[in-house]
Amino acid sequence: MEAPVATILLVDDEAPIQRMLEFPLKKDGYDVIVAGDGEEALEKFRAGSFDLVVLDIMMPKLDGLEVCKEIRSESNVPIVMLTARADEVDKVIGLELGADDYMTKPFSLREFRSRVKAALRRAGMSGDGQSKPEERVIETGNVVIDPGKRIVTVSGEPVTLTFMEFEILMALASEPGRVLTRESLLERVWGDSAYRDIRTVDVHIRHLREKIEPDAGNPEYILTVRNVGYRFRDE
Repeated sequence: MEAPVATILLVDDEAPIQRMLEFPLKKDGYDVIVAGDGEEALEKFRAGSFDLVVLDIMMPKLDGLEVCKEIRSESNVPIVMLTARADEVDKVIGLELGADDYMTKPFSLREFRSRVKAALRRAGMSGDGQSKPEERVIETGNVVIDPGKRIVTVSGEPVTLTFMEFEILMALASEPGRVLTRESLLERVWGDSAYRDIRTVDVHIRHLREKIEPDAGNPEYILTVRNVGYRFRDE
C-alpha cells in the first residue's frame, strides 16, 4: 500500500519565487497547489484538502495576515508564513493570528525544504505513511488532554487549539513539574531552534493560557520559571 502524499498550498504573488519554491517541493514528492493572491488562496483552500499552507504576507487583494486569520478560523492546518521584512512586526502578528512558523526572505532552499519537512513531520504527515504513536490521556485539574484524538477539554467543554498550541501543551503536560527552556521547546516542537526567535514560544504560551487557564494573568497550569522557561503544574 502506497504511503499518502502530503498536499501543500503554496501562496506567493511573485511568479519567479512561486516557481522556485514549487520545484523542490514537487521534487520531494509533494502535491503542490499554487495561488497568486489572497482571494485565490482562500478559494483553493476551501475547495481542497491540505496538509500544509505556505503563505507569503505581502500579496494583492487580501494580504497573508488576513488569509492566515481566515484559514485559522476554519482549520488547524499547519501554516508557515513568508515575510520580506527584516523586523519582527510581521512575524509576531502572524503568530498572533495562528501561524505555526515563519521564514524571512531571502532564505536558502535547503532551509525551506527543512522547514516544510519539519512542519509535516510534526503534523504526522511525514510522507512515510506513519502516524504518531498513541499516547495516554492526561488529566489534571479541570483540563483533559487526549493526544490520540488531539482533543482538549476544560471543565468538560472542548477547547480549540492551533496545531502548535497543542504540541506545546503536550510537551509541557507530558512531563509535569519539569522546567523546559524556550530553546528546548523550540527544539521539541519546531524541530530546531535555528533561525527562530524565542519570542515565538512566548506568543503561543500566552494564547494557550487564554484558552485553558481560569485566569490567564494568574496561571494555574502553565507556570513561568523566571529567566528560564516554563513548566506544567505537578500534582
